[in-house]
Amino acid sequence: MDALAQTLNDRLQTWQPTIAEEVRQWVIEIMELADQDLLDIVPLRHIEQEVLDLIDEP
Repeated sequence: MDALAQTLNDRLQTWQPTIAEEVRQWVIEIMELADQDLLDIVPLRHIEQEVLDLIDEP
């Protein structure tokens, strides 16, 4: 398994259920956009910061 996928899987197991579900929905949305070649390669800074904040939460 890809290291990123493994890390995500590990984190999903430790986060609060509501946080984990929200992250799952974001990942699904990103995958759907990528499948349709609609995902911009350069991430928006505010989205990147939200993800980093979620990862840093206890």
